Amino acid sequence: MTILVAGATGTVGQHVVDQLIRKGEKVRALTRNPLKANLPAGVEVVAGDLSEPSTLGSALAGLSGMHLITTGVEYTPLQTGPEIVRLAEKAGVSRVTILWNGEKGPFESALKWTQLQAFEFMANARKWANTIRSEGLVRDLFGGSPIAPVHEADIGRVAAVALTEDGHAGKIYTLTGPESLSVKDKVGIISKVIGREIRFVESSEEEEREQMRKMGVEEDAIDYVINWHLNPPPSAHKVLSTVEEVTGHKPYTFEEWVQANTGYFINSNS
Repeated sequence: MTILVAGATGTVGQHVVDQLIRKGEKVRALTRNPLKANLPAGVEVVAGDLSEPSTLGSALAGLSGMHLITTGVEYTPLQTGPEIVRLAEKAGVSRVTILWNGEKGPFESALKWTQLQAFEFMANARKWANTIRSEGLVRDLFGGSPIAPVHEADIGRVAAVALTEDGHAGKIYTLTGPESLSVKDKVGIISKVIGREIRFVESSEEEEREQMRKMGVEEDAIDYVINWHLNPPPSAHKVLSTVEEVTGHKPYTFEEWVQANTGYFINSNS
């Protein structure tokens, strides 16, 4: 049997693919642009778009599980959940993991789901790459706001377990790394790893909004993100042991993430 990974070339999806391959599973990757997909050998790459269920067709044939995302183009909430649920049930899909977008939806209402919640990805630090390389600084509105970010590979590991082992249906897994960090803490860690002093400059709310607009984020989503980060719930910075409990492995630290991704922050000419 085969496991379908939606958003397989995305920040989290590529790690779900990698972890499933490590477990010896057959993986089918769903992407809007198969010709641009840079995925490991042996992965079956198929064209399809969750926002257009009519394109899924044979992608759902012969599946034992699916990894789903709940946002479409430009971070907008997926509106086609009920139709995808119908197609998945018809195809006899037995296990589903869902990357949480903050709201319970039709996937969780009908399928044998496992919900994966992450308050922040470590990869979000990539948004500072340009100013770190060009100016040696980070501009951010949320300098002192603590949060417990999770490495995307750990999300992939949890998803791979839930998609291949019993006992995870109906569970909501809130995933964090091993430490709660503010933006200033993260900047300090990046500085240490790359061996370059990085200044932190607190930006205005409008500057933060403009940066997100340039990333293609819609206004409603911008409002949500900014309000949430300015007033994060206590649970956002609470360190949890979920990753280790589910996978048997300690979660990666932010420093380990930076060590594996230094290319984002180092100027090739330096």
